Order: sequence, then structure tokens, then C-alpha cells
Amino acid sequence: MLQVVLFLIGFVFLTGGAELLVRGASRLAASLKVPTVVIGLTIVAFGTSLPELLVSLLANLQGNGGSDIAIGNIVGSNIANLLLILGIASVMAVIPVERHLLRR
Repeated sequence: MLQVVLFLIGFVFLTGGAELLVRGASRLAASLKVPTVVIGLTIVAFGTSLPELLVSLLANLQGNGGSDIAIGNIVGSNIANLLLILGIASVMAVIPVERHLLRR
């Protein structure tokens, strides 16, 4: 039961933090007079990758198979990003694919 409560609390904080990040990034882009895509591709991208970087660094500093954790973190993160994001995007909207790409 405690795990469910902690999960829900974490989800609420994650959602709130994401909202703050998007609003802050939009304000920053407006104040710097740069396109929002520039802020998204730099600052927001770094911010979303920071937890994975910290997990890998801490695992290596503690030893005991830290490099295995770091490699698993990198590979798992990339697989999740590719498959989950592409899958969710394809459920929400049609992703056009040219017919000749589906044939060999």
C-alpha cells in the first residue's frame, strides 16, 4: 500500500515539475527572443537527461558493478525513448510512411 501512495505522490510531483519546466522554458525562449525549439533542444533536453547522468555517475563512484549499471542505464534509456515515444506518438497521431519503405 505504501508503494502505491509513494508512486502516486511521485507521479503528482513529476507532472507538476514537467508543467513548470515547460512554462519556464517558454518564458525563457520569449525573454531571450529565440525559438522555443532551440530551448527545447538544448536546455530542456539536458534537464531531462540529467537524472540518467547522475545515476550513471553515482553508480560508477560507488563501485560494485557501477559500469554495468551505467551501460544498462544508457541502453535501457535509449530503447525506452525510441520505442515508447514512437509508440505513444503513433497512437496519438498517424505517422506517414511512404509505401516504398515498407517493401524490400
